[in-house]
Amino acid sequence: MSRSLKVWIIGGVTALLLAFVVAPFLYTQFIADDAPEQLSVSTETTTGATGESASADGAWKVGPGSQAGYRVKEVLFGQDVEAVGRTGQVTGDLTISGASVSEGSFTVDMASVKSDEERRDGQFNGRIMDTTTHPTSTFTLTRPIELGSVPAVGAQVKAEATGELTLKGQRKEVSFEVTASRTAADAFEVSGQIPVVFTDYGIDNPSFPGIEVEDDGQVEFLLKFTR
Repeated sequence: MSRSLKVWIIGGVTALLLAFVVAPFLYTQFIADDAPEQLSVSTETTTGATGESASADGAWKVGPGSQAGYRVKEVLFGQDVEAVGRTGQVTGDLTISGASVSEGSFTVDMASVKSDEERRDGQFNGRIMDTTTHPTSTFTLTRPIELGSVPAVGAQVKAEATGELTLKGQRKEVSFEVTASRTAADAFEVSGQIPVVFTDYGIDNPSFPGIEVEDDGQVEFLLKFTR
């Protein structure tokens, strides 16, 4: 083998190493933004209202500032990253009686879910979630959420929620913890993370060339309710 051919081969291997190992490392460590924190309820309250107690009975609806989306772990050319996609296109309502949430549901516009990568969003809307055929996902309570007590303004409570999660047209019962925060007499927030195993909903593993995705992830949400 001639010296020039050896140099050419070594140069080619070095270029591949830079492209598939070094470049992703530099991107994930120094260029890409960190994944946003999990959605969680606010600790802010109406000025002077902390400790105020008021009945929460009646109907509530999802208001502005609500968000929902997904969080999954990926391996990008050997580098661990966390993929997050979100949307503010969320609707829903619930009914409270005493210290119990008797009914409730929320719906997410799946085609509006965006991450920080257009390529990922294209895969999400296409082969992964097929948002043209299944434009929305929903969660509906199947049993009441028992809060224990009606939280005063500024207080938070944690409780168990059980209901049916529908993704890509497939429905499955799920249970998970929610956190509720009373931010005003006429406003409160609820956040939660719902574990999702992709095969339970007929979702193919989201991996594609260069990116390996785990077989499960989370649906996360922050719902801001008003009267």
